[in-house]
Amino acid sequence: MTAETEPTGEFNHFNRQGQTHLVDVSAKEATFREAMAESWVSTNPETWQKIVDRQFSKGDVLEVARLAGIMATKRTADLIPLCHPLAIERVTVQLEPVAPNRVHIVATVSLHGKTGVEMEALTAATVAGLTIYDMCKAVDRAIVLGPTRLLSKRGGKSGHFQAASTTTN
Repeated sequence: MTAETEPTGEFNHFNRQGQTHLVDVSAKEATFREAMAESWVSTNPETWQKIVDRQFSKGDVLEVARLAGIMATKRTADLIPLCHPLAIERVTVQLEPVAPNRVHIVATVSLHGKTGVEMEALTAATVAGLTIYDMCKAVDRAIVLGPTRLLSKRGGKSGHFQAASTTTN
């Protein structure tokens, strides 16, 4: 690697020539990493009730969304440019109906590795929400996705992050 092709900063995806590259994590030690993200899905009250009562002919909306979130976690590096492929050790996707018309999604991802899992947790929460939309769109095209955000992360050089509480819940 020449000086021109070296990265311009520790976590920079561009070298001095402006060329894109994957951040080099080879010198980092593997540590425990965990991230938690949330997303919200708002529907009309009738759609929400059908979700809760499991009345969709396509299947149990919340269980299909859970599976989609888990599967998406494993594909994050295929979706996000320059995101490292990771050997995920644990994923949970919790979906809680919140009356009168919302579903709260919380995804938690963890591993022992050299880079964090924030993108994987955010991807899981987002894809679970998109799956709810997909399964319910025939009866409710006005479904709103979001907000989506990182709730917390542990591990790595930057340490612990905890999002501030919000009143949008």
